[in-house]
Amino acid sequence: MTEENALRIYVRNECAIFRKTTEEFGGLSNMAPGYPLEVNSIKIRSAEALYQACRFPDYPDIQMQIIDQRSPMTAKMITRPHLEKTRHDWFQERIRIMQWCLRVKLLQNYCSFSNLLRMTGEKSIVEDSRKDEFWGAKANSKGELVGANVLGRLLMELRSHLLEFNEDPPKELPPPSIVDFNLFGEPVLPVLANLTPQTRVVQGRLG
Repeated sequence: MTEENALRIYVRNECAIFRKTTEEFGGLSNMAPGYPLEVNSIKIRSAEALYQACRFPDYPDIQMQIIDQRSPMTAKMITRPHLEKTRHDWFQERIRIMQWCLRVKLLQNYCSFSNLLRMTGEKSIVEDSRKDEFWGAKANSKGELVGANVLGRLLMELRSHLLEFNEDPPKELPPPSIVDFNLFGEPVLPVLANLTPQTRVVQGRLG
């Protein structure tokens, strides 16, 4: 994704907007419950917890604290005392890491999350944020939403990618090619769709 910092203007009633997880498109939020993940046989409650854990590949204890939280917001807050331990290339790699987290969410919650993405039609997807104009967009005096909306744009990219699958979604997602991409001291392995052992067969890739 190029020019990720460029601000864009969105007309609210022409977009699929999410802020609260209880809203129509609230499931698009990384904070949304009901989209469990599993990476390296580790169960993770939300995309937010996975994303935040990826900040600290050299600190399994911090990753464990993040993943142990029941609330995605609490998982995010756990990072604050440890920000000086964030991986050195975080700001260069965080978009690719977020992209991967969203693809894990789709792969392992395919029916519910793909249906939600399809419900947005061809509308721009926008995170309506009170203060974050990088991942989301903020309302201006005209009621428009202004921001880089990187999360919304990654979701739109994922929606376009989804249309390529038709009815045959991939069963495996490789990790991004990022140095020291670790979880609990081990390199992140390819993520499998949530299938029963009898049907867990690698038939394709999402990447």
